Amino acid sequence: MATAKIFIVEDEFIIAKGLARKLENLDYEVVGIASSGNEALEQIEETSPDLVLMDIAIEGDMDGIETATKLHQDFNIPVIYLTAYGDDKTLERAEDSGCYGYILKPFKHKEVHAAIRMALKKHQTLQSL
Repeated sequence: MATAKIFIVEDEFIIAKGLARKLENLDYEVVGIASSGNEALEQIEETSPDLVLMDIAIEGDMDGIETATKLHQDFNIPVIYLTAYGDDKTLERAEDSGCYGYILKPFKHKEVHAAIRMALKKHQTLQSL
């Protein structure tokens, strides 16, 4: 399989850059980083990633779940949440957004790598049906 293109939506710059570096070390291509939903939607249209890693509490007038819902509807791109929020209300909203994974912070990079592989495979399988 070709190198997967990953887009990161995270408003904490240090976390985003650290994650990007780790993903690149795992042979993923990080095609962009955004700190808000609107910025992400603009860049994603231009970069066409294979998968988006999305924080839920991000800058701007849309949170990560609203942004992911829009991504799912407009671009059919799989989204994995990386978030500190594990409460039932947030989980229910995430379930309804069509996400492919939900990882609580602090996360291990191996968890993210495994979730990316599973999400990409699931998305590929669903597209071939």
